[in-house]
This record gives sequence, structure tokens and C-alpha cells, in this order.
Amino acid sequence: MTDQGNNNQNISCNPFAALFSSLADAKQFASGQKPEQQSAEPPLEDSGESQSDSENSVSDSVDENDDSVAEISRSFRSRQELCEQLNVNHMIQRIFLITLDNSDPSLRGGNGIPPRCVYLEEMAADLDGQDWLDMDNIDQALFNRLLLLEPGNHLIYMTSCSAVNLSADRDAGEKCAIPYLFGCYQRAKEEVTKVPEKLLSFAVRCKNLTVSNTRTVLLTPEIYITQNIYEQLFDLLLEGFNGAQSEEVVEFVEEVTAVLLSDQEVRTFEEVIVPVFDIFHGRIKDMDLCQPLLYSYLDVLLYFSHHKDIAKVLMEYIQPKDPTNGLQYQKTLLGTVLSISCLLRTPGVVEGHGYFLNPSRSSAQETKVQEANIHQFMGQFQDKLHQILKNLLQRSGETRHLLLSWLGNCLQANAGRAKIWANQMPEIFFQMYASDAFFLNLGAALLKLCQPFCRPRSPKLLTFNPTYCSLKELSEEERRNRNVHAKGLDKETCLIPLPPQQPVESAQSYSLLTENLILTQLTQHLGFHRLHEQMVKMNQSLHRLQVTWQEAQRSGNPMSEQLLEQFERLMIVYLSTKAATTQPAMLQCCLNLQASTAALLVQLGMGNQGPEHVALSFPLPSLQNTVLCYVPEFFAENMGDFFIFLRRFADDVLETSAESLEQILNFITVFMGNVDRMKNPHLRAKLAEVLEAVMPHMEPVSTGAAQPILFQRERVFCSYKYAPQLAEALISVFVDIEFTGDPHQFEQKFNYRRPMYPILKYMWGKDSYRESIKHLAAYASVNLEAMNPPLFLRYLNLLMNDAIFLLDEAIQYLSKIKVLQLERDRGEWEGLAPDARREKESSLQMLGQLGRFHNIMSNETIGTLAFLTSDIKGIFVHPFLAERIISMLNYFLQHLVGPKMGALKVKDFSEFDFKPQQLVSDICTIYLHLGDEENFCATVPKDGRSYSPILFSQTVRVLKKINKPGDMIVGFGVLADKIKSHADRHQQDEETYSDAPDEFLDPIMSTLMLDPVLLPSSNVTVDRSTIARHLLSDQTDPFNRSPLTMDQIRPNEDLKQQILQWLDRHKQESLQLGPSG
Repeated sequence: MTDQGNNNQNISCNPFAALFSSLADAKQFASGQKPEQQSAEPPLEDSGESQSDSENSVSDSVDENDDSVAEISRSFRSRQELCEQLNVNHMIQRIFLITLDNSDPSLRGGNGIPPRCVYLEEMAADLDGQDWLDMDNIDQALFNRLLLLEPGNHLIYMTSCSAVNLSADRDAGEKCAIPYLFGCYQRAKEEVTKVPEKLLSFAVRCKNLTVSNTRTVLLTPEIYITQNIYEQLFDLLLEGFNGAQSEEVVEFVEEVTAVLLSDQEVRTFEEVIVPVFDIFHGRIKDMDLCQPLLYSYLDVLLYFSHHKDIAKVLMEYIQPKDPTNGLQYQKTLLGTVLSISCLLRTPGVVEGHGYFLNPSRSSAQETKVQEANIHQFMGQFQDKLHQILKNLLQRSGETRHLLLSWLGNCLQANAGRAKIWANQMPEIFFQMYASDAFFLNLGAALLKLCQPFCRPRSPKLLTFNPTYCSLKELSEEERRNRNVHAKGLDKETCLIPLPPQQPVESAQSYSLLTENLILTQLTQHLGFHRLHEQMVKMNQSLHRLQVTWQEAQRSGNPMSEQLLEQFERLMIVYLSTKAATTQPAMLQCCLNLQASTAALLVQLGMGNQGPEHVALSFPLPSLQNTVLCYVPEFFAENMGDFFIFLRRFADDVLETSAESLEQILNFITVFMGNVDRMKNPHLRAKLAEVLEAVMPHMEPVSTGAAQPILFQRERVFCSYKYAPQLAEALISVFVDIEFTGDPHQFEQKFNYRRPMYPILKYMWGKDSYRESIKHLAAYASVNLEAMNPPLFLRYLNLLMNDAIFLLDEAIQYLSKIKVLQLERDRGEWEGLAPDARREKESSLQMLGQLGRFHNIMSNETIGTLAFLTSDIKGIFVHPFLAERIISMLNYFLQHLVGPKMGALKVKDFSEFDFKPQQLVSDICTIYLHLGDEENFCATVPKDGRSYSPILFSQTVRVLKKINKPGDMIVGFGVLADKIKSHADRHQQDEETYSDAPDEFLDPIMSTLMLDPVLLPSSNVTVDRSTIARHLLSDQTDPFNRSPLTMDQIRPNEDLKQQILQWLDRHKQESLQLGPSG
């Protein structure tokens, strides 16, 4: 046997060999024990020996001439020292995957040694043959490892197994510093849980080394010239949240952050973390809503917002350079995230847009599925946005202040989004303000923040303090201390002006609830309203394009392809916008907010400033020191806008919201007809449109369309506790908008009144509402001459004014349309120049739109009079109104059934909503309803302008022609005969009174006065019925414009007696003369 063999045998017999993991380890250790190497070995921790003692003891025990057994026996004074040295070396190799030992792997044991390590050749050479790692050289070893440009080129096999092990190669040869150190951190953590207690302190030190070296790498990134250290840190976070290691990654980053914060001499924490934000910002701007990776990015941002120190730097990082530029907020990191949406990235550019492609070739079901998919992603996206904002608000006071300041400044800088001109000049708009997507997502996140107090009866709601909105210029310090971050609200118009004697009282500080509610409502005002307007306009444009395209196809016009392309492009924009604005969770949050706002404003409208909700009751108390003068109008505008939006684009949401609908009805009942609580007549008129939106549908459903479910709305509306007050509020606002003070008030009032007609018609069909309307009519009948004309009397007067104007205008438009249609059909346009022809076509289109609107409105007014007269008669037949309604009805019949009807025969009645048959039927219905009253029948012939027996005969003929029921035809024929007999008597009276003195004639109507009254300021005498009708519309003396009310007029008894005497004389003379006279 050779000496080597003897040595092997001796070693195997040596009891110390049991300390090694394998015989190869023992042999390796024995062959490496030289005095100079031992002198280089540092003392182990807690060994109790100094370095010099250790060196002496080791050198004394070594004799080069002894065999291996003797060498091992003498080389160690302590079994523990030998174990620790070997185990620490192996542990360091396992953690850091580095080694100083490049010996034959077959001589090493496989137990506890990693399969691959990076061999630190230069360091091994510097240590002059020391081939083990310990706690004294690991710092240097790790530093050397991190500086290797290609660590994979230095990999060695640590065991005799040469099988391919890609994961071992990858882990040991990791080139990037941060992932490598994180891997070391993970392995060190594992060692901490596995090693014996005597090695625990070494494992902990190794783990700490990974953290401290990560700190060093982040503070000195310039050393690693081939690496982007900050990108590695970001990617580590991203991969952590994208995989199953998020907890370990967070723990690692937390420890690194702690050491970075503890010493900021080389670089501040901000200098380290801002480059990470830059990387995040640069990458996320190209992300798509439905891209799964986006949600890992959001998880990283969620982590940033949760960490108090990172969150503070983040808030400082997103502050724009120019805080007055609205678009700058969209370009910040947070703004870029908020701008991710299914809306078009560049307005008007559908190329590259990934949603709703080829809409005309997609089925309704395919479109619905795609919309549902977008809604699902939007839900996740907006949940994370909400959590990010919530985290930031829950961090330190400074972080919360910075976020709220960012929000307040952003909203002020984007205030121009709500201006009318902004929508008319899109090219300027997009250069100045943040996008619709930005505001939609910001609004959705803020809505979620409001949900904890968004319950209509929540006591928290009553802690809202609207005096916040009255505060003017505050210093930064005041804003911080008083929690006031929204700006410019003092310039907003409020529900009512501040009463002259009421002092402005503001709080020392405001709750987060107050700020949340105001910021959310302001965001909705600047964002949602514009998207709603866009959708309405797109809906109209799509309809026009579809009609034009269909006409072009029928006529073989080559423009049809171009029209189809326009339709496709606009449909993509429309469907994308609809998907973005109808996300179910967002709509539900908004519904909760608006219903709660309605409940809050009702409480404020009742003067309740206490901690508990007060039940609504009527009559409402008078207002004293009300805070309504601090509530911006956009609170009510947002509410109205939202419910009108739901009716148009998400009607099913209304059916699931019974409690919310009741709160809205309360709000409308309190504010719509009450100028003391809401001054703006335009805003109160809008509440009528809101009422139409939330009530059950009236319009017929088109063939094939799904019938909307109306059960809940029907139940809420029919069982509403304050039905009488709601009906009165509706009629009040109808009257109030006659005079808004606006230069365009005359045209506006018809648009405002449009939704009021179907509401009143619906109410009339429900007993509780109908009875309240009849009660208003009865009160008006007995108070016709009150100082202030009764509400229902003014309402009827305006209703008839509207009917006369609207139908008269419609008749004129139809006459002009007929002329143009005849010109076109006769080919007279063919020879015109292109410009002249276009002008004719444009004129026809414009007249058509105007004619259609006036027809629709006149149909509504006449229809309303038809159902009202079924149960209300007394006030209609009173002299104040009877003559007016009769002259109106006769004038219309003259055009609809008389000789003038030919002028209205346009090509297609339905195109202009012209319904002559329905109008004739409604007019006859009104006559039949009131025809039982003799006074009314006697008044009909007094209409000298339009009435004639022939007109009524023609009406009977038309009723037969349009197949009206027999009882209507017979009834109208009987009525016509009754009126003719009154007409004969009236003609005799007219002849009798023809020579009446001028002083007996009414100066306005030129008819004989039967009840002359004296006007106090002008001293002119007129008939009572004449001045009463005038004062319904204009409470001034018609002769000098001075203020006048009915209670101020005085009977002219002397003149009345003279007239009566004159009449008696004429009657006597007539009797004496007899029929021949």
C-alpha cells in the first residue's frame, strides 16, 4: 500500500474524522494544514482565544514530518473550532454560492455543499492558498463577487455530480446585483431556520450582509457600469408581486429601506427611490387596461403607497412643476396611472385602439361580452386606485397633506373643463386640461373613498360642514392645519345667496369626510358631466349618420362607403365611452353618493344642523342661519346629471335602487318648487328632467325591444308619502321658469317644460297625485281675484299661452316645409348653383327640426288640457279663462279641419311629429269635457275671429273620416247644435249693442264691459275679465307699466250702473219693436 493509502487508512481510523461530512473533506483538510495557513486563520467568534494564541497553538501542533493522522490530531485544539470552521464555510457557500476551493470535486463530500459556486480566483490567490470562507473574509468575498462582470464564466462544480442543473447555474451565475443579493437573502433566511443554534448568529450575520450590501449597491450604482441597479430593484418588486414571493420581496425591501433611511450621508433616500419611480413612470404609460401585467405594476404602486417613507417621497415626486397647468397633473406618475382606460388615448384617433373593432359586423351579444370584460378589468383597476389613495390618506399627516394638496390644485387647474367654451374648442381643451379618462378614474376612486358614509341615514353625513366652500385665500400652513385643500370654491354659485344679515361662520378645522365629499363632487362635476354630454351628442350623430347612410345606399350614392366608415369610427368611440361610464360598481358607488347627498341637502333644507336625521314634514320651516348659502350648485347639478344619464344609458340600475329613489323624490319635492332653498330657476327646472328620469317609463317600447322592468319605480312613485307636495312643486317650477331673467328665456322655457308634460300625465293617472292637482284647481277657482294669482290659475294661463304659440309656430313651419318640398319635387332645385341648392337643403332640414320640436310640444300642451278638463271644469269655464281657451281651440280647428288645412299637407307627417288626427281628437275632447257648462257654450260664439257653425260641421266630418268612436261624433254634433243656438242669440245681442257709446267699450278688447273696474295708477277703466287675464302674465298696469295686482283694482260702480241702464233701455226698445225691428 502506498503512503497515500496508509494515510487514507489512518485518517479513516482517526476519531476526529467523524467531524467531517465525508472522508474526502477530512483528507482535504489534513492535506491543507500548513503552519503558514494556520497562522492566517482568524479566531472564531466566542472562541475565547486571541488571534496570537490561536496562531501559536496551531503552529506548535503541526509537524511536517508526521503522518496525516498525527497532523489532524495535533492541528486542532478544539473539536468545536473544527466543526464551526467547516460548517461556516459550507453555509457561506450555500448562501452566497461562492467558494475559494477549486480542488477536485470528487474529494469533496456532497452533503451541505451547493452544486455550483462561483470560484473567486483572484481572492483565492490573494489569500495564498486559503480555500475556505469565514466571517472575516466574507465581506471581501461578496464585494469581489458583485464586481464580476460575467460570474457565469467562473462557475465550478462543487460535487462530483456533473449532471445538467440549469437552475443551479442560473442562481450561482446571476449577473445582476439586486436579484443575486435577494437570492442570497432568501437562502440566508432558510439557513436561519435550519442551522444549529451555535451557527445561528453566523446565519443572521450573512442575512444582514445581503441587506447591507444591497444598500451599498443602491448608494453606489455608478460602480456597476453595465447594470441598471434601480431597474433591477423595480423588477424585483414587479416579479415578486407577479409571482408567489411578494411577502419575501417586501420583507427584503423593508429591511433595505430601513438601512437606507438610517444613514443618508452618501445619498438621500429620495435620491435612491426617485429613479425607481422614473422607471415605473416610463413603463406604465404604455400599459393597457386589459393587460394582466398592469395589475402587477399597480401592486407595486400599492406597496409604495403603503410604506410611509416611500409614500412621502412619492407624493413629493408627483407634484407638477407648474401647478396651474391642468394637463401637467396627467403627466405625473399618478396622473399617468389614472389615465389608463378603454377610452381613446388620442381623441378622434381609433387606429391602434384595441376595443370594439368592426362594430357594424359584431353582434349585440359580442359587444355585450366585450363590454362585460372591460367592466371586469375596470373593477379591478379602480379597486386598486381606491386602495392606493386610501393608503396615502392613512399615512403620515405630511403625506396626506401632500395628496390632498395635489387633488385640490389639480381640480382648480382643471376647472376650465366645466366651461362651455371648452367643449366647443377641443384642440385647445386637450392642450390645457387632463383627459376624460383621468377624471373618470379619479372620480371612481374618490367615490369608493366616500362609501363608508354614503348611506342616506348615516349620522356621519351630518358632520359635513359646507362653510368649507366659503373660505377664500388661505396660506399653505392654514390649509394644512385646517384641512382645507380644495381651492376656488368661494367663487362658485351656491344654492341660495348669502342672506345680507347672516354672518359667515367657518370652522377651525374640517373633517376628512367634508373634504372627501367636496373633492368627489367637484371631480364628478369636472369629469362625468362632459362624458355624458359627449355620449348624447354621439348618440344623435350616429342616428343622423345611419339615416344618411341608408338613404345613400338606397339611392346608390358613392358616398355610402365613406358614410359607413364614419359610422364605424364614431361607433367605436361611442361603445368605448359607454363601457367606460357604465361600470356597474362605479355606478352603484355614484348612486350611493348622490342619494346620500340628496338626503343631506334635505336635512340642510329643513335647517337641521344636529347630529341626528330629522323626518321630513310639510310645510317646511322658515330658514334661519341656513348653510344652503355655502352649498355649491354643482352638488345638485351632479345629482341631476347622474340620474338623467342612468335613464339614457343604464336604466336597469334605477330599478334596483328603491331607497335611493325615495331620497331623490324628497330632494325634488323640497327644492324644485322652492325659490327660498334653490334660487336658480334653470337648476330647479332641471330637477323636473331628473323627476322624469326616475319615474316609470311612459314612452312606448319599440317592437322587438325588451320591456323595461318598472316594478320598483312604480311602487316608490305610487306610494310616495309626499305626493301632493311633489305635484305642487312640479306646477310651481312650470310657472317659475316663465321669467328666468335670461335673455334667451323665451326659447329655454319650452325645453325646460318638455319633461314636465309626461310627468303630469303620469301623475294624473295616479289617485293621490290627481286629487292633489284637483285640490290646487279648486283653491284657484275660489281665489281668482287674490292679490297673488293662485298657482293653478297661472299654470293654466301659461299652458294656453304655450299651446297657442307652439301650434301657431308649427303651422307656419309646416307651411314653409310644404313649399320647399313642392319646389324640390317639381325639379326646381335641379338648375340651381351648388351653393344655392345646399342652402335650400339646409333650410329644409332646419325647418324640419324646428317644425318637429314645435309639433311635439304643441301635442303635449293640447294633450295636457284634454286630460285636465276631464275632472277640472269650473276654472276653465270662468270668464277669466273661457274666452281664451275657446279662441285657441277654434283657431286650431280652423287650420286642422277648415279650408286652411291643405297648407299643412307635408310629405311625411311622422317625420315632423305632426299628428293632426290626434290634435283634432284632443280639441274635441276638451270641448266635450266643458260642453256641459252653459256659460262655456254661450261664450264660444263670442270668438269672432275663428268660430263659425261651418267649422264645427267640418270637424264632425273629420271625426267620421278618422274613425273616431261613435259617441264622440254624436256628442260633438249635439254640442255644435247647442253652440249654434247660442251663436244666434249672440248675433242678435251684437246687433243690439253695436251702437254702444265708446266709454262703455273695453279699451283693450273693444267689447261691451259688463264689470268695469278702475286701474288705480293710470285711472283707466277696463272690464274685470280683461285685466284679470293680463295680470296672469304680467303684473303691471298695461297703460303705464306700474306694478298692479287684482286686489288694487276698484269697481267703477257709476259706469256699471250706466251700462246696465243702457242695456235695459235697449232691451225694452227691442221688445217694443219686435222681430221686424
